Amino acid sequence: MNYFSNLVTNSRAWLVLTLSALGLEIAALYFQYSLGLAPCIMCIYQRTALWGIFIAGLVGLIGNKSIIVRLLSYGLWGFSAVWGLLIAIEHVDMQTAEFSFMFACEIVPNFPQWAPLHEWIPLLFEANGDCGDIKWQLLGLSMPQVMIVIFGMYSAILTAVLIVRLITKKSL
Repeated sequence: MNYFSNLVTNSRAWLVLTLSALGLEIAALYFQYSLGLAPCIMCIYQRTALWGIFIAGLVGLIGNKSIIVRLLSYGLWGFSAVWGLLIAIEHVDMQTAEFSFMFACEIVPNFPQWAPLHEWIPLLFEANGDCGDIKWQLLGLSMPQVMIVIFGMYSAILTAVLIVRLITKKSL
């Protein structure tokens, strides 16, 4: 348990978090630009949550020895993972509803006025797909169902790390 507890002060653990989120972002771009699967607004929001986890990993990688920086990283990681999970669940609901044709997703992301990511970096944040379309599956799971698993794992790992840190009476 001590090994698991000390992971948060190890740069390699934060690097794994950072690279996992980056790998998922690269996969999303591959699906979009190589396979022609246009992302919908819900996909863009999930992509944004992954960027939050990526940034949390970078912050933790740079300042993992500082409790304040780790707390900032935990907060961003947790917020992003839970927000991504909730968006993925809502996306699955849109795809599996009996009257899915009644769901209409927006075309323009609802980013804050001070951060219109879809205008700044349309390559990453522009949505032009349909939320109800299921054009890809892995083991019978649609992409948002796979993302529920991924965001659930990010959330569970963070929860486990925090619990172990508290049990071993180490500063978070």
